[in-house]
Amino acid sequence: MLAKTYPYYLANKALQPNTALEVRDKYSGKIATRVALADTKTIDKAIAAAEKAAAPMRKLPPYARQAMLEHCVTRFRERKDELAMALCIEAGKPIRDAEGEVTRLIDTFKVAAEEAVRIDGEVLNLEISERAHGYRGFVKRVPIGPCSFITPFNFPLNLVAHKVAPAIAAGCPFVLKPASATPIGALIIGEVLAETDLPKGAFSVLPCRSQDSGALVTDERLKLLSFTGGQIGWELKAKAGRKRVVLELGGNAACIVDKDQKDNLDYVIDRLIFGSYYQSGQSCIKVQRVFVHESLYDEVRRRFVAATKKLKAGDPKKRDTFLGPLIDEAAAKRLESWIAEAKKAGAKVLCGGGRKGNMLEASVLENVPRDAKINALEAFGPVTLLAKFDTFDDAIAMVNDSDYGLQAGIFTNDLTHAMHAWDELEQGGVIVNDIPSFRVDNMPYGGVKLSGLGREGIRYAIEDMTERRLMVLRAV
Repeated sequence: MLAKTYPYYLANKALQPNTALEVRDKYSGKIATRVALADTKTIDKAIAAAEKAAAPMRKLPPYARQAMLEHCVTRFRERKDELAMALCIEAGKPIRDAEGEVTRLIDTFKVAAEEAVRIDGEVLNLEISERAHGYRGFVKRVPIGPCSFITPFNFPLNLVAHKVAPAIAAGCPFVLKPASATPIGALIIGEVLAETDLPKGAFSVLPCRSQDSGALVTDERLKLLSFTGGQIGWELKAKAGRKRVVLELGGNAACIVDKDQKDNLDYVIDRLIFGSYYQSGQSCIKVQRVFVHESLYDEVRRRFVAATKKLKAGDPKKRDTFLGPLIDEAAAKRLESWIAEAKKAGAKVLCGGGRKGNMLEASVLENVPRDAKINALEAFGPVTLLAKFDTFDDAIAMVNDSDYGLQAGIFTNDLTHAMHAWDELEQGGVIVNDIPSFRVDNMPYGGVKLSGLGREGIRYAIEDMTERRLMVLRAV
């Protein structure tokens, strides 16, 4: 169960000025708890506090940053059941998926603790010509300064962790706006951070209305904006001014099943089912489009549809539930309408398509026109499209026929095909012999085209949150 109310965190301190934000149990629809809601004045105070905290954060020695991150790891382990249940309630995430996200939260802070003590520089040989004789160059990385973070509803713990943990490791104060639908995980992280000796003003965790959060984008006291969410990210980037911007904006991830997978289909189907429907498809790298070699298509279609029909939907708190609710009824209605649009345009619904409230059946479609919304846009729900291909180059072209480019998967035993996919797929990442939904929290993660700008993954986030500072020394 959740607490009756939760405070927000302003300049490291828990404050409860109101209980204006209702957080609902996404399965029952009932109010589960109430949260303090920040206004524009509170956000301004948080930014001012972060600006004052920039120098103390910069001066924190790496071992101190590491110790604080290690404290978080310990406390998250101690509170793992509480964190998982909070996810289950506020996000409607099936309990097994919720437990997996808590594990990733812990992993992410562990990696950040390790990286905090190895933010290295370099020595430059400047004697490239006679005029530079006797000169040496030295480069170190310094924190960029106060950062603003805006996170989405689908991973309320780990997508927060991918911004907060590297910021602490790098020595950057921050102001975080978690998704209003799912703020509890971020607030529990704030509660744990408040137990540490971070300098005053080092962090603020402020649930707030989108219309009140403009300063997190436009205020020039903030030196970096990291946003994970929808295509509105490009509008935020245009408003961000001179600050550095990192965007992770989703995709319509594709997976190729090569012609040599006949003896591997048990594994392939199992992974495709997981990638298509884990946490009800509400993941930017869920399997949305599956391209199967024509020699295997009928068999893959038969087995994939049969496996999809067996998935149990229902209460996410029950351990045998695989498919839980979508974040709200509007999301389910949107997908229901997209399925209807595709069907009207000639697509065939192989299974699913039905909706009750914010529960949408696991759905499989084929013969979907390329310009149908369910194919061209990000579904962000339990819908997967099947199509066949002839040559491997055809499959590459089909994957690339998208405005998105986050990650793609390919099942193949052909090393030449694997390398060709790596060369030719317009994606931030290519996963060979697994689904595009695979992510480990230390790898560079991000996309191209409409899928975003920059990379997350602790070391790569630290690079964005730091700047190179050069010193040139002349030997005299």
